[in-house]
Amino acid sequence: MDTALVVTGIAGVAFCVSHLGLSSRQARGRLVDFLGEKGFLGFYTLVALLTLAAMIVAYAKAAHTVQLWWLGLGARHLPLLVMPVALTLIAGGIIAPNPSVTGMENALDRPDPARGVLRITRHPMMWGIALWAAVHLLVNGDLASLLFFGSFLLTAVLGSLHLDDRMRIAHGERWQRFAAVTSYLPFAAILRGRQTLVWSELRRPVGWGVGLFALLLLLHPYLFGVRPY
Repeated sequence: MDTALVVTGIAGVAFCVSHLGLSSRQARGRLVDFLGEKGFLGFYTLVALLTLAAMIVAYAKAAHTVQLWWLGLGARHLPLLVMPVALTLIAGGIIAPNPSVTGMENALDRPDPARGVLRITRHPMMWGIALWAAVHLLVNGDLASLLFFGSFLLTAVLGSLHLDDRMRIAHGERWQRFAAVTSYLPFAAILRGRQTLVWSELRRPVGWGVGLFALLLLLHPYLFGVRPY
């Protein structure tokens, strides 16, 4: 038995369940009452870091011999197309005042609460992580990668849905106003005419995204032992 593979799966489940469970209204409310808001955030961060570290260490040591699918040699270049988009979403989610981020709820009261990549999706960081995880999962195709990247993908997709529900209950009409001009799925609000894309607002996110992509291309062989090109 590949112990590292088993640990990757267990840590992945713990990572996903802890993210969704600790942020649920019931669990979060009880922990905030007991620990306080800052104490809860500290505990939540600690659990996230511990489960993430366990996933990374176990995945690095796991055997990648159980191949579930193989898309061919050409597929190894697929991340080169997807990752600039994923990193642009992540960078844009950090740059733009995002009402769904803890401590930034006051952005809901802005006249134009959705700017930059928030016009594309109200969960840019989650979708950036989801794209990163999905493309690496597809390209690798082995069991260890399914457990590792699949945990991130599931956490990002379900976590953003869970966040929508929590914000709707917590902020009522303020959140509904924001949700009315944004979308969970990327570009859905734009395609339905509820939002328009302002290209000038994307210059910084694209600049940061492409810059991070170039940096990762250079460092990838040294950080992860794999040349992506």
